[in-house]
Parts: sequence; C-alpha cells; structure tokens
Amino acid sequence: MSWHPPYHSSKFRHVYGRVASREQSYNGLQITGGVQDSHCCAVNPQFIAVVTESTGGGAFIVIPVRQTGRVDPHHARVCGHQARVLDVKWDPFNDQRIASCSEDCTVKVWDIPKNGLKENIIFPRKELIGHARWVGLIEWHPTAKDVLLSSAYDYQVCVWRLDTVTAVAKTPVCVIRSHTDLVLSVSFSEDGSRLATTCRDRNVRVLDPRTGHLLQGSYNQSHKAWKVLFLTNLNLLLTTGTSLWNQRQYALWDPEDLSKPLLEEDLDGGCGVVFPFYDPDTHMLYLAGKGDGNIRYYEVSAEKPYIHFLAEHRSLLPQRGMGVMPKRGVDTKSCEVFRFYRLVPVKDLLEPLSFLVPRKSDGFQEDIYPMTAGGEAAMTAQEWLMGQNRGPILMSLKPGSKIQNPYPAPVEAAGPDHSANSQNLQNLHEPGRLFPQEEMANQDKEYELANQHVEYDISDLSGWQEDETQGYGVSNTHTPDSVWPHRHGEQTWPESDAYTLPVAEKEMWQLFYMQREEIRSLRQQLDQRDNRIQQLELEIKNMHNQHNQTVLRAEYTFVSKLQYNDSPTRLHHDYHKRLITEFHCASPSIPH
Repeated sequence: MSWHPPYHSSKFRHVYGRVASREQSYNGLQITGGVQDSHCCAVNPQFIAVVTESTGGGAFIVIPVRQTGRVDPHHARVCGHQARVLDVKWDPFNDQRIASCSEDCTVKVWDIPKNGLKENIIFPRKELIGHARWVGLIEWHPTAKDVLLSSAYDYQVCVWRLDTVTAVAKTPVCVIRSHTDLVLSVSFSEDGSRLATTCRDRNVRVLDPRTGHLLQGSYNQSHKAWKVLFLTNLNLLLTTGTSLWNQRQYALWDPEDLSKPLLEEDLDGGCGVVFPFYDPDTHMLYLAGKGDGNIRYYEVSAEKPYIHFLAEHRSLLPQRGMGVMPKRGVDTKSCEVFRFYRLVPVKDLLEPLSFLVPRKSDGFQEDIYPMTAGGEAAMTAQEWLMGQNRGPILMSLKPGSKIQNPYPAPVEAAGPDHSANSQNLQNLHEPGRLFPQEEMANQDKEYELANQHVEYDISDLSGWQEDETQGYGVSNTHTPDSVWPHRHGEQTWPESDAYTLPVAEKEMWQLFYMQREEIRSLRQQLDQRDNRIQQLELEIKNMHNQHNQTVLRAEYTFVSKLQYNDSPTRLHHDYHKRLITEFHCASPSIPH
C-alpha cells in the first residue's frame, strides 16, 4: 500500500461513520446467495428493495424506509421473474417505479403502491425482451426520463425507451456490440452523453450511448478493471480492480485520453470486488469491498495528487452488497453527508451506516450542502435521442426550498394521447397485467379489482395435455423458445404486440407458489435424510472394523508376551501362529 500524507486540510477531514442500532436496522431478511457482483440493494427516500433468496423463480422484497426492526418472513414480494434476480434499480425520477433484471433473460419494470406492498406482485408494468442470456446489469439515465440501459452475458448493451404504450418491448433503441467479453460495469456521465464500461477483456471503454460508437478505449496490462465510475463535475474516470500482483487497487483516468492512467494506487491483498461510490456535492469518494467490513473514504480534487485519503470505517461484519440513499434523503439536522445500507448475510441484517460531519450548530450547514441533483428529469427520452444533453436539475436541501428548473418545459413527442387511450390500454391488458397510476393512488380500488372473481368453464378439458410450458410459473402466450431464443439459435417472438396474458385470480397464483415452495422444501428434506442415512451406515461400518482390529491387536499383544520355553505354552504354538496370520490379514499395514 502506498504512503498517505498525515494531514490534509479539508472540512471533511473529521467525517466519521455511525452505525444504526439494531432497532433502527432491518433484520430477518433472506438475503440472496448469488455470486453476481451487483449491489443487491436499492434505496430511495421512500422504499428499500433487497434481492432475496427464492425457490421456484426470482424475487425481491420492497419495504418502507421507516419500517425498521424485524421484517415479517411472510412479507409480500415482487416475484414475477422466472429465475434468480440479479440486480434492482429505482427510477431516479419516480420513487414508486423500480427495474429488475434476472437470469430469465428479461428486464422488468414494476410499479410499487404508495403505501408499500400488501400482496405479492406478479405482473410487471413493462417487460423488456431483447437479450439471449442472463441480464446482469441495469442502469437508469441520470437526466432523461424513461431511458433504461441493460447489459447481459451475451456481451451486448441495450438502451431501452419506456414511454411506449405496449407492455412488452422487444426492440431497443440502441444495441452496443463493441465488447468481446462479459461487461462488468457501466456508468453514465453527468449529462448522460457518454457511457463508460469495463469488460473482462481488461479494456476500459467510453462510448456514445445513442449510437454505440467507441469514443475512447484503453488496454492496460498493469491494471485489470472491475468497476468504473464517472466522477461527475471533475471530468475524471475512476476504476477499481487488481494489479499484476493480485493487489486490489484503484486507477484514475482522463476520459478524453485513456492511453495511460493518471494515478494508480494499491489498496490491499483482498479478493473481493471493490465498489466505488462518489458524492459530487462533497467531492468524497467511498471504496467498499464485497466481503469486507471496512469502507475507505477519500477527497478528490482536479489537481495532483488528485485523491487524498481521509479515514477508514471498520466493522467486524462483512457486507455482501450495499445500497446508497440519494442525497435528497439524508438527514441534514445531524449533518449527514452520505448513507449506506449494508447487507450483512451472516446475521440476515440490513444495516444503515451514516457518515457525519461533526458540527456544534443545529442549523442548516450551507457549506456542506450545496445545490444537489433533485428528483425531476431534465428532458424527455425523445429529446435525449434527438441529441440534446442537459445536466441534472438542482435543488437545495434547505427545508422549505423548491426545485427550480432552468430548462424550458419539455415538449412531448408527437404520438398517441395517453390520457385519451386509457380505455384502450385496459382493453389490451388485464387488470392484473398493468398498474395504472389511478389504481396506484387508490389502494382500496386495487384491492377491489384484485378480489373480483372470474368463473371459468372447465367442463371440457379433453383437448388439454401437459407440456413443458407448465413449469415456468406464469403461463405466457409465447413459447419458451421465444423467452430463450439462444437455445435453438434463432429468435422467435410472438406476433401480437399486445402480448396479453390469460386472466387469472391472484389468490390462485399465491396458492400455486406456496405449494411449489412446500414441495421443494420437502424434496430437500428427503435428500438430506438419504444423505444422513448413508453417513450413519458408513460410521457404523467403520466402528465395527475398528472394534475388530482392537480385539485382534489385544490378543496378539497378549500371546507375544508368553514364554515359549514353558511346556504348556508350546501346546498353544499352533494357536499363536494362526492368530498372527489372522491379525496380519486384518491389518496388512503392520509389518511382520
């Protein structure tokens, strides 16, 4: 590890981390055991989303931020994926909309009720189908509304537009095919005009997200990059990874010239991925390792030596993933400048960790809370696709202040009138398929809609036969080949853009999932019982062999001590030889 100067003049030199008490934490969570190098947690000022372990598909739980303490093990979840969920991200401009990606090769966008989940959500607001393999990364555009990016194990990065009417999108607005291996990390610039990626081929790339054209590329033998992050308002690029000697390190780059890093510094000899987090308001950089309990934090400047070490927070509990509260959700009364939510799997715990600036005054500290990015989009998806670049709309954290938008009111693109076509949407999709905003604002109406019973005519089932589609949990109108086209080498999508699902009662789906989980648990218990029986039989056999060897050894020792010159002993000479022969046959490792 390189040497740090003992002193750096900064107002954040005395920042310290404060761990929340157990009453203010969230315990009892079944945290996912997946090995995907993602945060597995997403936070906004209203809700917390955590990827959980699930049988028979993928799921994640959404709980209100204020609902601390023990989480009910039967808490409602979002369980519409058919395989393990790999990542979740909240919409930065809508605290009730979240996106998730999964091993089922899809990306789904969900609407969360204003009062939180009261029952399981199965049907998404929108489904994005365009990847041929697992989708491991998703990222929202920082300033444009309804723009989402996804990256999968098929080495492709797709940019999606979500303001379309259809519930299923099959054609992204841009597909980036510049990578020759798995994409490990993606990061937008401050205005979303550039996209930085790291790949398993050791290359760091800066791309145009609208066209996919490569703007800058770097191949550095001395630094294998894992994660990448744009340091907004400094025009710098940070990567974390390993050196040639397998030392974890970080590197600082000029995004206009990636031929050589501006700075490389080793951290330690750990093996976990280092996640970088940056606060543009305080220019503070946080480095948290997966599987570690410590978090290092630095102050970044645009001049050499660029990065100044401040301090390190240490904990005995390792973290599997981390979520970060947006700056508009921190507590300004306690001078909180950053807040993590650490996933501690050894205790099934989600632990808030606040970084505070020690101040004596209880008033609003304007020097540590400058104007920050608010929760309002600067432009529409159509404006961004037409080539406009805008920075985030800033807001003040001072109580009573309002967001001031310096940009003109966005002009909606010419297209169908969504308000006039609300009835058409209901005709295209079932009530459970879409969650309109009117239904989300009134929870009671949603419950009444969910409790409506539909009677089915099941008098004639002669033409029904069981096939492989019954194993996917949700019966879609498309075949499994259309979900995983890479299995047969071609893509076949449903002909209808409406993509309607058969009408089903939510109570039936809940019973179906509960019975499937019970069957899986019973199968696991049977497997464990069979393994235990085999272990016990092997232990009994070993104990029997050890007992026989012990008896023979004792008899052999007793006979060897006898004096053969006594006449009574000579009578047992034959018995002695036979005993020795049997002993050596039972214990061939003992020399004659």
